[in-house]
Amino acid sequence: MRSLLLNGTPPANGALGALALVNYGHFTTMQVRGGGVQGLDLHRQRLESATLELFGSELDYAQVRGQMRQAVSAQPDCSLRVTIFSSRFDHRQPAGSFSVDVLTAAAPASSPVAQAARIKSYRFARTLPHIKHVGTFPLLHQRRLAFQDGFDDALFVDDSGAISEGSLWNVGFIQGGAVVWPNAPALAGTAVQLLQAALSGQGVRQEVREVRLEQLEHCEAAFACNSTGVWPIGEIDGVVFNSSVEWLSVLQAALESRRWEPV
Repeated sequence: MRSLLLNGTPPANGALGALALVNYGHFTTMQVRGGGVQGLDLHRQRLESATLELFGSELDYAQVRGQMRQAVSAQPDCSLRVTIFSSRFDHRQPAGSFSVDVLTAAAPASSPVAQAARIKSYRFARTLPHIKHVGTFPLLHQRRLAFQDGFDDALFVDDSGAISEGSLWNVGFIQGGAVVWPNAPALAGTAVQLLQAALSGQGVRQEVREVRLEQLEHCEAAFACNSTGVWPIGEIDGVVFNSSVEWLSVLQAALESRRWEPV
């Protein structure tokens, strides 16, 4: 079951037409356990900065948080998505500032699969990659292509072969005992930021640098992460990572060490 609240109340028929027809907005997704969320401030920063950039207006986060609490009150363990759009946004006159609407959706809780994923790379780059915007059509299409080709998901690379991110997730690698994060333009996922902080606190060496497809054979492991958690990557374009499952426990422990804050 998925429950929807538009500005804190169940949406009436047609109330979501602005979002469906214009497809202009942004969102964040988080896992809620016992009414708590990891990295709540990261989600706040994402929502506030994207609202200012896309709509030229300040987000009333206190009001948004109240609606988040309302959404999870009946489902303390859930996947919570908060979408920001504007029913007043005019695509014919898009300049200026617009007040925004808030759509909260609480769905059953989810977690990543433990099985190592087989990934295929595709030449693709998201528009405004630093924003988690609602333009997900090409992401899902690339993922569909990967499934049709017999793989579990799609990894995005630029024309030079530099790796950026996955379809709905960030990617990291292990080389020489260090965690390596690609520096190509990509969404700064909340899971990435939580992992970076946790690993830094544990003294694990990390690097942020260019990672290219032809360099993957020098990596011992690869992993994916998003709001659902972290999971191992066993293969990318035929390059096999034998230590991904071994590193998974280290990464999971680091992520689980981050505190849960009540919504």
